[in-house]
Amino acid sequence: MKISPNKVVTVTYELQTDDENGQKVLVEVADENNPLVFLYGVGSMIPRFEEELAGLEVGNDFTFSIPAEEGYGAFDDEAVTHLPIDIFKVDGVIDFGILKVGNYVPLMDQEGNTMRARVVQIFQDSVLMDFNHPMAGKPLHFTGKVIHLRQAQPEELAHGHVHGHGGVHH
Repeated sequence: MKISPNKVVTVTYELQTDDENGQKVLVEVADENNPLVFLYGVGSMIPRFEEELAGLEVGNDFTFSIPAEEGYGAFDDEAVTHLPIDIFKVDGVIDFGILKVGNYVPLMDQEGNTMRARVVQIFQDSVLMDFNHPMAGKPLHFTGKVIHLRQAQPEELAHGHVHGHGGVHH
């Protein structure tokens, strides 16, 4: 069986990116105890990631790089913005245990959608927040192996995600 649409794919991998000096740094590991399990072809993964895995079989190794533009996109300077510090108050008090430079803080927009942003700098009246994905502007270097592959169940196809081990439990 080959990786193709409507298959449940299980892979192990190491993800690296480049630091400021062009050296590769480890970002994430999905090992056999915690592999990546996903439904191929439903748009839940970076498109280029799926393209690189197309046609592989259980036991196949893979190594590929995805440029930033095809991964999480270029870094967007306009996604870094000042927010009034008062919006971080809970019961009239700012929790500086959460509001720390480098922390990712959950926020909600006017429509009730949740998002995460990184605290860049704290000022007296505002907080500089970065809404870019943490991997925006960075190339992605994957090395891994296909460890399991199966046909998706009708319920998984209807829901658009994997159920059971490594997937969603309803």
